[in-house]
Amino acid sequence: MTKTILYARVSTSDQTVAHQRAQAEAKGYAFDAVVTDDGVSGKVPLKERPQGKRLFDVLRRGDTLVVRWVDRLGRDYNDVTDTIRHFMREGIIIKTIINDMEFDGSRTDAMGMALRDAMMTFMAGMAQAHMEATKDAQRAGIEHSKAKEPEKFLGRKPTFDAEKLAEVLRMADMGANNSEIARQTGLIRQTVIRIRADPVKAATVVALWEGA
Repeated sequence: MTKTILYARVSTSDQTVAHQRAQAEAKGYAFDAVVTDDGVSGKVPLKERPQGKRLFDVLRRGDTLVVRWVDRLGRDYNDVTDTIRHFMREGIIIKTIINDMEFDGSRTDAMGMALRDAMMTFMAGMAQAHMEATKDAQRAGIEHSKAKEPEKFLGRKPTFDAEKLAEVLRMADMGANNSEIARQTGLIRQTVIRIRADPVKAATVVALWEGA
């Protein structure tokens, strides 16, 4: 019998397992188990986290692993992609609460696997870019300066956040055109075009503002 497991890594005071679970349940998920690493640094690989290790033992082919976002699955790009590839080789389905991304390890069709793997590597790269940009913002002391003149230091605040950025990229990967993406997300068409032209830059700008 297959099962659905929520994995939550809670590392800051504004994150709670209850909130992550509520977000997931609002989207229709029902969990057989919730695995939590509380207060564990994001620098620690998943397989070395106290409860992260459990996932490698309890997940089986056909099971579904739900996480808030792909950055929960590792400390950096390589760790995240290695973790996702491991679970997909085992036939496990990974789903994200943010923007409903799915990485289906049970797929066997060549085109489906190619699209899945391309999205996996891009999302892992975007997660790392977001993390690095946030650290840069903190090191630069933007938190102190933002209260006075934020646009002088960060540029104009983007009209999209990390979740909407991921939605644009997801729809683009599914073949939607710029006008359709703009209509569905509420962004102007020119913004969609800029995001698709340089998604890493878009992710960095969002990270700077969210980390400031």
